[in-house]
Amino acid sequence: MDHASPNFPGYLLGILGGLLGTAAAFALLLVFLQQTENLPPPAFSNNLCADEKLEFLRAHPTQDPNLLVMGSSVAWRHVDSSILVDSRPGLRPLNGGFCGMHANQSIFIAEWLLEREPSIEQVVMLVDPIDFAGCKALPDESFDRADIDAFVYGDAWRWQYYMRYFSPRSLLSNAQTVKVQRSNLDEMNPLVFNRYGDGPLDTANSRELFYGAPEPLDPVCFSALGSMAQRLKTEGRPFTVVISPLNPDWKAIFDPRGALSTRFSQALTDTLRGTGARLWDGDSAWRPGAAAFIDAIHMRWSAAQDFTEVLVKKLPEPHDKGV
Repeated sequence: MDHASPNFPGYLLGILGGLLGTAAAFALLLVFLQQTENLPPPAFSNNLCADEKLEFLRAHPTQDPNLLVMGSSVAWRHVDSSILVDSRPGLRPLNGGFCGMHANQSIFIAEWLLEREPSIEQVVMLVDPIDFAGCKALPDESFDRADIDAFVYGDAWRWQYYMRYFSPRSLLSNAQTVKVQRSNLDEMNPLVFNRYGDGPLDTANSRELFYGAPEPLDPVCFSALGSMAQRLKTEGRPFTVVISPLNPDWKAIFDPRGALSTRFSQALTDTLRGTGARLWDGDSAWRPGAAAFIDAIHMRWSAAQDFTEVLVKKLPEPHDKGV
């Protein structure tokens, strides 16, 4: 041991040099990816399209929105906010839909946006049965609240989050696709936003149904929705819940008798009872046919625009605070 002690400072310097070298190499990699337009957003959730939505919100500050669209990818993909504005000139929408989120996580994000955007007067949430399964196995907070608050609204130094959410495998994997997705060259998974944060799926092509048999509906999901509805009632903000249309081909395989659709609609009705929230079953009332879908749950943009034309008629007028 005595013979090794004179080398101990050198050993520490070697470790320090290795750490500094690794950090420098990582910084150079980030710079290279940025210069080649292949740099993904910081991996707050390790979900590329959700993290890209945070990147969008940071780069495009909202201008006093008064309508919040919330939910998972069906909310992001199925609303053309320009139609909402044309139909109701006083509306200023913000699409707060994030892909890959279960109902409890969508509600966490919506509550964050409501606190950051106090001008919001009403909320519309697009839902499907897949979002209302598995909530009890997932934390409500899909992002660290303090970090996304500082990143989106605090103009925080962005590079720190690449170190804090250090995930080389995820970074390199996303770097291989993000440029194509941002350029709208990946028709099925584009990362393209309009000025309101909507995410158009502007393609004439389709893919396999993609989604298989749904998991059982989870009471935890509905409990989160009920809390949200009660909060909005207390705050006097009208709340409209919309069941997004499902591909009839998917329903023919996994819900041929409509039992799931009935249970889902009834569970939503029971959850919202007494909150003043409105429920519109767009899946039953608006049936565009299988050609409108690119998979089991996502509609192509032309169908989403037609859907929005109907949806806007279901929203309360500005003076209508619900019943």
